Amino acid sequence: MSSGLETPSERPIFVFGCPRSGTTLLRLMLHSHPRIAIPTETRFVLPAYTSRAQFGDLTDSRNRRALADWLTARPATRFGELGLDARAVAEEIVAAPPTLGSALAVVFRAYARLHGKTRWGDKRPSYIRHAGALLRMFPDAQFVHLVRDGRDCVASLKEMPWYGQDLNHAISVWREAVDTGHRLAARLGPDAFYELQYERLVTDPADELSRLCEFLGEEYHPAMTAPQTLAQRTVPPQKTWHGLTRAAVTSARVGSWAQRLDAWEISLAEAAFGDRLAAYGYEPSGLPKPPAARLARFARTAAHRRMAHGKADLRERWQRRHEPSPVDCRLAPAGDPVAQQGH
Repeated sequence: MSSGLETPSERPIFVFGCPRSGTTLLRLMLHSHPRIAIPTETRFVLPAYTSRAQFGDLTDSRNRRALADWLTARPATRFGELGLDARAVAEEIVAAPPTLGSALAVVFRAYARLHGKTRWGDKRPSYIRHAGALLRMFPDAQFVHLVRDGRDCVASLKEMPWYGQDLNHAISVWREAVDTGHRLAARLGPDAFYELQYERLVTDPADELSRLCEFLGEEYHPAMTAPQTLAQRTVPPQKTWHGLTRAAVTSARVGSWAQRLDAWEISLAEAAFGDRLAAYGYEPSGLPKPPAARLARFARTAAHRRMAHGKADLRERWQRRHEPSPVDCRLAPAGDPVAQQGH
């Protein structure tokens, strides 16, 4: 815990999980902490990593300038939603160590500074598929995986205006997220990986957040249990799927899959990941198994997704062999008086 630490932690915090598992709520809770700043979802970390070769050797200040402009001037990155001075951040990137992780950290550190905080984090559900890339850029990062009953996630995904896939994909997404979480837990260990469940978080937020803060090396603050105050100021009304975050934390939606999914959808989900549900203590519905034809269609979808992930992994390995610069963050701690110039 942080109470006895002379130097508070500045380790980056990455929050992820299956979409619709409550990661936005958890982000708001963490951002309500007086030391931690986590912005709304950005769109530049993974695209910058994927595009890293195009920026060239970052020891050349002109290339750092191009990267800074790519990060701060393009609407696609959502940099404009951070409320930062683009020109000042760009200059800070140019002056930073010549690595991609350093450039990205400059942006997040500036965001934390804007909010009077010293520690930053980021949240995107899809980060669970890219923890390896995040670790390469931020080797000291801490990862927080939020798990929710897969049936509730599937039911919620089906209702999202931005989700264009079918039920088989939605079921696969949850199963993949949980399986990846298990692998990361084994790989990273308890100092870098922490898992909590949505149902416990909304039922007893103070207890769950106290445990999370202990993992992060932070003091727990009661303001974290009232994220609606922050949500009312920062969550856009048009994002109706985040509407509940603007009200007090509630467990009202726990188990709502029973009313939101048809019986055949529930039985298919449980056939696909029932053992994983049981491992987290979620009760089965008791419905009979789905017909073989439905199981076969799900199996085909799952297989196609595995192939796509495998191809993406191959591309990543190829890209690593052609990197023009190191990618790890080399920024000195915020309080370090040593200049953080490129070398």
